[in-house]
Amino acid sequence: MKLPPIRIYNSLTRSKAEFKPRRDRQVGMYVCGVTVYNDSHLGHARMLVVFDMVVRYLRARGYTVHYVRNITDIDDKIIRRAAENGEDWRALAERYTQRLYEDERALGLLQPDAEPRATEHLGDIIDMIGRLIDNNHAYVADNGDVYYAVSRFPGYGKLSGHKPDELRAGARVEPGEAKHDPLDFALWKAEKPGEPAWDAPWGRGRPGWHIECSAMSTHQLGNHFDIHGGGLDLKFPHHENEIAQSEAATGEPFADVWMHNGFVEVGAEKMAKSLGNFTTVRDLLSRWPGETLRFFIATSHYRSPLSYTSGRIAEAQAGLSRLYLSLRGLNAAPVDTPDEAAAGYCERFHAAMSDDFNTPEALAVLFDLSHEINRRREAGETVAQLAGVLRALAEPLGLLQMDPDAFLRSGDAGVIGAEEVEKLLAERETARSNRDFKRADQIRDELSARGILLEDSAQGTLWRRT
Repeated sequence: MKLPPIRIYNSLTRSKAEFKPRRDRQVGMYVCGVTVYNDSHLGHARMLVVFDMVVRYLRARGYTVHYVRNITDIDDKIIRRAAENGEDWRALAERYTQRLYEDERALGLLQPDAEPRATEHLGDIIDMIGRLIDNNHAYVADNGDVYYAVSRFPGYGKLSGHKPDELRAGARVEPGEAKHDPLDFALWKAEKPGEPAWDAPWGRGRPGWHIECSAMSTHQLGNHFDIHGGGLDLKFPHHENEIAQSEAATGEPFADVWMHNGFVEVGAEKMAKSLGNFTTVRDLLSRWPGETLRFFIATSHYRSPLSYTSGRIAEAQAGLSRLYLSLRGLNAAPVDTPDEAAAGYCERFHAAMSDDFNTPEALAVLFDLSHEINRRREAGETVAQLAGVLRALAEPLGLLQMDPDAFLRSGDAGVIGAEEVEKLLAERETARSNRDFKRADQIRDELSARGILLEDSAQGTLWRRT
């Protein structure tokens, strides 16, 4: 089966084009990760899951992907939060890093091939700043800060579309800043009392946020690589500044393809810690399986807004459960050569995912295949191959890889735990054996009221959470 070429929307060119890596089937990919000063929220989860799906699909198509996703472990927000808590900034960053790892495991994320931390790359950061000073793209200000000189980079604004003159019209130099131009941004912040600092040729201090990603990405992937990704909120100024400082430091193009996932929205506003309208991943995971959150994220195209309500998460749980129900009790073995019917679903799935990772269309294919499996099962036909194809197609999305019963019985156990369900089922079976159908019906009704649905079959009584 010949698969279509992968086409990706490039924020830099504002167009969709066939993806052609710099080295044949070898992909270097860097994604801006999380700043670890608090628990991650659903907006972070969307970014993490979106690019996890991109990596999975590229690998499913035979590409070797070197996936780098950083952790920002030194930043103004970390220092401020640690001061508010009265704790060491390193301890705060490490605590939230470990909590981030727990969230990532629950979401079923692949581990990146490299996960650099900013504090591990201070040598690279200082070296890059030194090169920018030497080639006159940066300067040491009177207050000891080092600033990037935006006016000396002709391409500034090429990613975001912002024109420097228009930006200057609304910009101003804040009190305490010593930069020459309102658009100039800090590469190095001079040491302040009570803040962490490191030695550098121009004086003790700490790195600015933007330079950290430039130094880490080029260290891991080289000066020029294939894909750079992150949330839409990073497009300007963070990614714009990354391009400016990286290309000025190396004299080479930085990243060929820029991908940005859209916001998670609550009402008409984006979900953000600064707005106080965020829902943490931990809170969601206390009520829903991690795979349900993945499914919910996949229901919207990655570049489109994702509207969050608890009702939409419940719809995602119901939809994913329908897919798992079609696999229940089947031996979904891997399929090397799908038959004609299965091949048609494969073609449709890959057509969707090859078109800028269109996960909503890909999910529609999975549901059509699920309906076909159910139809054939009811007709007494063999469906093992179709079940194997369904599981295989869902793998690049990180879905349907659990045992169906394990998923269908997962979720919020606060209402009733699995042990109590099994105990009541045993009591119900005894009542039915004794022809005490009134008691058996009472148990069914009790379980139903507590979110447990029973299904009597030739294999016994199956149950799942609703």
